[in-house]
Amino acid sequence: RLFTQPRTITVHIDRAAYRVAAGPTTDQQLRILPNPPIGADRDLWLDVADAQDVKIAPGEVVELTAGMRFFTAPSSVNPGKSVELR
Repeated sequence: RLFTQPRTITVHIDRAAYRVAAGPTTDQQLRILPNPPIGADRDLWLDVADAQDVKIAPGEVVELTAGMRFFTAPSSVNPGKSVELR
């Protein structure tokens, strides 16, 4: 049998680039790419050009393709409190 290496692509999380294998991955695998990993207190979103961004739910599988962009935001926002967006 012929074995090949998985194709690697670049995705971005909060403007940082990461080299990953193309294809399906879970939200948890995406969350551990940054150092420190993305905590449970932040939501992970897929940045969709010219459309509404998509929140990645816990346990969700995402089909990764080159150039995908993700960002994080606080899971809950307290009105009147300053919020840091990365």
